[in-house]
Order: sequence, then structure tokens, then C-alpha cells
Amino acid sequence: MTRSRRRKLERIRAQSRTQRVLKSVPLASMVLAGLPPAFSQNDDTGLEQVVVTAQKREEDLQSVPVSVTALGTAKLADMQVKEFTDYAKLLPSVSYQSLGPGATTVYMRGIASGENANHSGPLPSVGIYLDEQPITTIQGALDIHVYDIARVEALSGPQGTLYGASSQAGTIRIITNKPDPRAFAASYDLQMETVARGDRGYLGEGFVNVPLSDSAAVRLVGWARHDGGYIDNVLGSLTYPSLQAATGDGTVTNADRVKKNYNDVDTYGGRAALKIDLDDAWTLTPTVMGQAQKTNGAFAYDPKVGDLKVVHFRPEFQRDNWWQAALTIEGKIANLDVVYAGAHLKRDIHSSADYADYSYFYDVVYGYGAYIYNDAGQIIDPTQYFLGNDAFYKDSHELRVSSDPTKRLKFVAGLFWEQQEHDIEQRYKIDGFASFLTPTGWPDTIWLTEQVRTDRDRAAFGEVTLDITPKLSATAGVRFFKANNSLKGFFGYGLGFSPSGSGEAQCAADRTQWVEFHGAPCINLDKNVEASGNTPRYNLTYRFDDARLVYVTYAEGFRPGGINRRSILPPYKPDYLKNYEIGWKTSWLNNRLRVNGAVYYLDWTDIQFSYLGLNGLTEIKNANKAKVKGVEGDIDWAVTSGLTLSGGFAYTDAKLAANYCGTTQADGTPITDCADPLAPDGTRLPVSSKFKGHLTARYGFPLKGFEAHVQGSIGYRTSVFADLRLPDRALVGEQPAYAMTDLSTGVSRDTYAIELYVHNLFDKRGDTYRTTECSIYGPDPDNPQPLCGLRPYSIPDMPRTVGLRFGQRF
Repeated sequence: MTRSRRRKLERIRAQSRTQRVLKSVPLASMVLAGLPPAFSQNDDTGLEQVVVTAQKREEDLQSVPVSVTALGTAKLADMQVKEFTDYAKLLPSVSYQSLGPGATTVYMRGIASGENANHSGPLPSVGIYLDEQPITTIQGALDIHVYDIARVEALSGPQGTLYGASSQAGTIRIITNKPDPRAFAASYDLQMETVARGDRGYLGEGFVNVPLSDSAAVRLVGWARHDGGYIDNVLGSLTYPSLQAATGDGTVTNADRVKKNYNDVDTYGGRAALKIDLDDAWTLTPTVMGQAQKTNGAFAYDPKVGDLKVVHFRPEFQRDNWWQAALTIEGKIANLDVVYAGAHLKRDIHSSADYADYSYFYDVVYGYGAYIYNDAGQIIDPTQYFLGNDAFYKDSHELRVSSDPTKRLKFVAGLFWEQQEHDIEQRYKIDGFASFLTPTGWPDTIWLTEQVRTDRDRAAFGEVTLDITPKLSATAGVRFFKANNSLKGFFGYGLGFSPSGSGEAQCAADRTQWVEFHGAPCINLDKNVEASGNTPRYNLTYRFDDARLVYVTYAEGFRPGGINRRSILPPYKPDYLKNYEIGWKTSWLNNRLRVNGAVYYLDWTDIQFSYLGLNGLTEIKNANKAKVKGVEGDIDWAVTSGLTLSGGFAYTDAKLAANYCGTTQADGTPITDCADPLAPDGTRLPVSSKFKGHLTARYGFPLKGFEAHVQGSIGYRTSVFADLRLPDRALVGEQPAYAMTDLSTGVSRDTYAIELYVHNLFDKRGDTYRTTECSIYGPDPDNPQPLCGLRPYSIPDMPRTVGLRFGQRF
């Protein structure tokens, strides 16, 4: 086939597909989303066709035997989605814990143990992809600004066969709009908003698609965003017993840090993509994307101080800069489709955080402040703060081949290679701290972490599908993997200040370790662990007709083990997830009603549980097993040509299936027989609510030459705990159930649209996470003393936000 003929056929298919997709999409959604102008609607209009790539090939959502929720360009625009937390509320099986922008841990289907999100913890259990490339770094995924996005796909349950280690419980895929050689297109959006009892924000974003020839195009996307703050750092004080005993006045204040609305955020970024059709068979798509995010303050408040208020004493900020270069090559060799996807990701985070709670409670309970001197030998203000420099590097390569999907027997197979590093530098500082007490070469530093963690993943995977009959299909797949985790460097105190014998004292005991490492005085940790195995998947799908199917799936997911920083602790082992699932995809009423869902049972063994132990070090121990029973579903209904209803829900019953005692055998095997377990058999797992759901109604209508719309949305989540352990739950408390209501209305004409929206209409203070600055209890297991658990913080949803948005399409 000649290139010109192929272009003509593509244009005809694209126009036909666009007409099918856009018949039920309001004009305002298309303008604000950068879509083509609307086609006329009629009462016979059905729901739009949704194309997904969950199985690494383009397919209609309703034909894929996987539990997938897909949010298209128009839906993302309708719901004013700008970031992960905006679309997460539309994904019922997704839960998360967040300390603020760029610091979110994602979970699916209740597979969560309450990780503390500190570095050197377990790998994520949910993989996040940007197009073909994984963007889940060791400490979490990138904070992607959502604009010019074709769709967001959420794949529930283990995706270990096609997506690997960090897709143990599910996968989220962010699919960008690609360059299009067929026509020029451009769009921009301007947005202003104000936060209740907070500050103002703004957003400017736009894209341009420029054909370079009939076989090449470039797409440029950019955004600049300011989010107003809403947390106040108010005047307060601490009185340290040790400082008071030594000087007669142990009170310190935060007068120099008082500020209203101090958690503002500035985000700037862009994406450039080039598409080149080399010939009729091969296409190259190189992409470069980057973002710089400047965050001030903290996103948690102290309920004991007041609503949306804290008393913090030291600087708090984060500078999160990242860029990714990616290349996708698509083509054909004989009758096989071939795809190569590779990427290099670099991310740097420079941060500072208040750590006064640690200083205060350790002084009250253990008299820690009596050991904090200056060079003159005088006891000083022991208030600590944290400075961090984290550098992430990630390289990934995947090569896969697939056969003709229209054939009775079809397959996909591939090879995957990934290596990622986390270069960790963390300093816990006290201004004026004696130089003879610090780690060598690090002034004012009481504790230093200078380490490099490296995770490697190699895999070969494949799936084969046989259409046994025109209605019955069977799929079998497997992924063979080999993983390696290593951790090397220094952590601990200086030689002059070593109450637990860590840090330089460990090196002094073994002179062979006295080698400088990235500026640290020596190496007191150098370990690695390997794991290998396979994760299978089996599926049977029965198609009643083109509009209805049912499937049965068994699938496994895994997460590699790793190294504990505390040398006396053994490595933690891999954990595995087995998924038994029955699902359905159905369309009714001439495709005006779509009802999808799944029921599932999960068996989670050797749970990786991380928490803050002695000296605030992350400790990971395997916590035996849990069982999860659940049902999830979503519905889309085009009630009339103007009125649509959409929603989703998830019921998740996730519980321990054995005692969690907090101890393991020498090889890391969890001990479950104990007199007073920290979490007994039957304890509900943390983080994920038992029920989560949302419902949206949207009505479009003509109004004096304009296309107008009104929309209302409500989301509800039942209560959750942030921690697995019952004593810790008692101190930190339960995150209560809450509902959030959003409203919007707007008008559009020709190529422009304007929209007014209100998020969190009733200004509910929903807790998305509860946390503490340091260990909830003291380090002595025989005599646990409450520490930072006496001051838990709540991370709320955004207060009521009112915004106005204008968009124009060219």
C-alpha cells in the first residue's frame, strides 16, 4: 500500500471514529479538552467508544477481559482534572496516602499495609506509566500535570505478566495525545480560582500540533500553575525540660516562621513530541517531558492547634525537578507487530522539613536535650530540622512482538530491562551543634544518611490467546523475572555522639569500612539481595454477543524484597499476591447504558510492612498474610441526548489472615504466634476504605445560541486507619468517613468555552491521611512510651475551591 493511500484510509477511519466518539460529548468539553468541533447530536446517540491499550494493543474497552476504568480527554476536562488526586476520586479501586505534591503512594484493591513512605522502603505495589514507559520511582511516582492527555487507564488487580514488579496490585497508565500529521491544531486554557480561607491560584496551559509534512508532525505542550496556600503556621512555643534545667528558660518560639497560607505551590512544565513515519510500516515517536515544582510549607494541619493550622519551627519546602526522554519505535516484521519503548528519567528533590516534634518528645520522655551542646559545652536549643537531597535515575527498555489480533490464535511476547537508583542524602540538623559531635565533615548535623540504593529488574513475558469457539476464548501468560536490590553507604551519628553505637562508631569497630562515600566519612552498610520467579495469568472469556461478555481470571503479582538499613535486621522477603476474579462487560439499550464490574478474592502472602523504628529508621518486616474480598463496578448512562449519568464504586473487605506480632525469625519469616499481637488475625488493613464511590450527572442544553451545561458530582468514602498496628491506631485515630460535592456550569460557542466550578461545595475537612513526624511509640518494645503519636497531623482534601476557566481552540 502506498503512503498516500494509507494516509487517505487513516483520514477516513479517523473521521468515522471521531464522529462515533464525539456524538455524546458536549461542545464545552471538547473545547476545554482541545478536541475537534462537535457533531450534531440526536436521540439515537449512544455512549462514546472508549479505546484502551491495557493489553498492550489498541482495543475497545468493552472487549477487554480486564477490570479497567478509563477516563478520556473529555471526562478529564469535565471534572477539571489537573493532577493525580483529582482523577483518583474517580477510580473507586484506588486509594492513596499523600504528604503533598510529589509525595504520594498509590494503592489498589486494598493491598496496603500502612507504609510510612520513607526512603529505603518497599517498592510501590501499583505501577504508573506515562505512555509506554514506567515512571514509578523507588519512592513513588512522578506528579504529572494532567493536560493534553488522551486518557487515564486504571487496571485493577495484578498485572504482573505484562507490567511486572511494581504492578503487583494494579497499574495506572497516563496516555498522552500524539503528534498528528493530518492537520494543524492548537488550544489554550486560562484558569483562576480561590480557596476558602486561603489564597488564590491560577493556571495557564496550551498545546500546538504542527504538521511538518504528510509523514511527520510535532506537538508542543506547556503549563504554568500556581496553587494558593490554605495552611497557616501560627505563633506557638515549646518548652524543653533539659534546656530549662540547664539555663532556667527552656522555651523556644516560632515567631520568625509565622505565615498565613504558607503551603503554596508553583509548577512549570512542558512536553515536546515528534512523530515520524519512516515508511508504511515503521514509525518513530521521540518525546521529552519535564517539570519543575516549588512547594512551600506543609500540607498537614494539627487539629489540636486549630483547623488548617500548625505550629512549626524550622524551614519547610520542596523543590522537585524532573525530566524524561523517551523513544517509541513501532513497525512490522513479516506479520508481526514490533514495539520498542525506552526511556531515561532523572528526578532531583531538594527539601527541608520541621522535625521539632521528634526533638520535643524525645526530650520529654528520654531527656535527649541534655546531650545537645555547642562547641563551648553549653546546652542549646535542641530543635531539629531535616535537609534532603534525593536524586533518582531510571532507565527502562522493553521490546515486544505481537501477532495479528484478528486471528484465532494470537500472542504477545517481550523482554524487559530496568535499572533505577536512588542517591540519598539526608541531614538532620541542629543549629549551633558542637562540631566534635557531628559526622566528620558535616557541620550542625546530628544524623547523616548518605547512601545509594539500586534496584534492577529483568524479565521475559508472553501471553497466548486461543479463540476456542467464536464466543469462547482462553488466555495463558507468564512473566519470568529476576530482581536485585542493593543498598550501600553511611547512616548514623558522628563518633562523638553515638548513643546507639551507630554511624562512625560502627566504622571504628571495623577499619576496613573507613572509606569515604559521597562525602560521608565511611561505609557501614553494603548489602544486596536477589529474587527470581514467575507470575502466571490464566483467563477464560465468553462473549454472549458484541455487547456483553463475562470472564474468569487467575493472576499473580509480586514485589521484590530488599535491604533493611539497620544492619542487625535481615533483608525483607518478596511478597506475592494471588487474584481470583470474575468480571463482566455489558452494553444495553442500543449502547446507551454501559455496566461493567468484577468480583474478586485476593490472597496476599509475606506482606512487606514498613514503619519507623529506633532513631526514626525505616524498618521493613514481613507480616504473614491477608485476605481481600471485593466487588467493583462502573456505570455510564446516556439517559437522553443531553443528560448523562456516570459513576463507580468499590467494596473492599481487606483483613489480616494471621496475627502480626512485629517480629520475625532469623531468615525473615514472620512470627505469628504471640500472646499480645500488635494486630490480631482479622484486623482490617489500613489506608483503603471499605466502600468508595462516586456519581456524576451532567446535562447539556442549548441556550440562546450557546451550548450550555450544568454538572453535579458527589464522592463518598468510609472511614479508614492509617496504620496496621492497634496501639498506633489508638493514638493517631481514625480517618472518618466523608462525602465531597462538586458543581460546575458553563457555556460554549464555536471554538471557545467558559466554565464556573466549585469543588468541595460544603467545605468538608476530609482526612486523606494521618501521620506523625517521628515514631508513634518509643523504641523500647518492653516499655513503649507514646512519642510523636501524641501529636498526629491530618492531611485534608482541598478546602472549598471556586474557579473560573476559559478555553479556546484553533
